[in-house]
Amino acid sequence: MNEIILLAVTTSLGNFEIELYPNEAPVTVENFTEYVDDNFFENVLFHRIIPDFVIQGGGFEIGMNQKDTKPPIINESDNGLKNEKYTLSMARTSDLNSATSQFFINLADNEFLDYPNSGGYAVFGKVTSGQEVIDEIAKVKTTFVSGHQDVPVEDVYMISVTRK
Repeated sequence: MNEIILLAVTTSLGNFEIELYPNEAPVTVENFTEYVDDNFFENVLFHRIIPDFVIQGGGFEIGMNQKDTKPPIINESDNGLKNEKYTLSMARTSDLNSATSQFFINLADNEFLDYPNSGGYAVFGKVTSGQEVIDEIAKVKTTFVSGHQDVPVEDVYMISVTRK
């Protein structure tokens, strides 16, 4: 049986829903849902927005203060899922197994992020409703803040992420 976990995301610009795929990315989904269950994402920014590429969030509170995270997880990018438009993937550094709480939503089909390219980025879910909110977030004006590029001029943040 193909299990799916449904989540509701309330943001400062509207709401959307996502489904997670624990069969394909068990470690990643368990990690992400632990953050959800701990209310980790409350008032957490989408701090990197690049039109036609990605919206990234999950690591900084309002004010660009970095949050403390759990230890990194293994990269499950070889799970057969692709970085297609509206899918969720784990953000990481050049260390393949460095993902913690930061994730991104693909704004286009980003095949170059798929395994085996550069180790790949682990897809673990998809936006299933509220895609228009994702498209609105992708249009916000961005700037350079404290060494970070593509930061929204006006905060765009998650108010809550909850299980459905």
